[in-house]
Amino acid sequence: MALEPERPETRPAGAQGAERASGSLYRKVAADLREAITTGAFGEAGRLPAEGALAEQYGVSRGTVRQALAVLRSDGLVTSRRGTRRVVLGTARVQSFSELLSFTHWAYSMGEEPGGILDSLVRRPADAAEREQLRLEPGSEVYVTVRLRTLSGKPVMVERTIYPPRVGEIVAELPPDVVSHTEVLREHGILFTDADHTIDIVAANGDDARLLGCRRGGPLLRERRRTTDPTGTPVEWSQDRYLPGTVAFSVHNSLAASALSRHAREGD
Repeated sequence: MALEPERPETRPAGAQGAERASGSLYRKVAADLREAITTGAFGEAGRLPAEGALAEQYGVSRGTVRQALAVLRSDGLVTSRRGTRRVVLGTARVQSFSELLSFTHWAYSMGEEPGGILDSLVRRPADAAEREQLRLEPGSEVYVTVRLRTLSGKPVMVERTIYPPRVGEIVAELPPDVVSHTEVLREHGILFTDADHTIDIVAANGDDARLLGCRRGGPLLRERRRTTDPTGTPVEWSQDRYLPGTVAFSVHNSLAASALSRHAREGD
């Protein structure tokens, strides 16, 4: 469905309101294309129409279309190479590392209904790696949870989280079907403010296959994460294993924020 056509580039004085309205058109185009992609209108690895065709379809300029496509590219929904049309990467839900959201908040932001089913919770002595990641003293214990996370009732991810004692003691008292641990912990004054992420691919083990309904040994997207509170104290060490095609992660980089580029410019 075509959007309201843009006004000509040359506008009379005092037309700032029209400019603001025109400037929001690319967001509307991006939102419409995002919905089409996530509903499979172009198919996986399909191609979007050419810029000219999209501009005609929406009644906007090619510049507006390019802005909308830039948004979709930053979201990880499309990609492009020189001389080719944009290629749809798939219908995976995109999570940005530019903001720290719990699984529950992220799911709600995507219009999904999050779920959490506790599979196991144990209290045991921390091993050397866990003590290092959570900055624990020798002989300390940790609480380890394994949960199946769902989106709108469909299995998406197995969440394995290791908590230090002060956090784990609270988690251990929660109902097994509570959706968000993060929200409850926030109510107890435990805040998740900074995180380091590592992304790789791992083979599904027996528990993964049982919970996700996938093949044992099949590939899963793994996110390993250590999260700290405002004082820099670790509050969790977690690894989440996602079924292929259920999620994608986006990262924003900027030369302006790079210490190396700043030093290079200062030395010019």
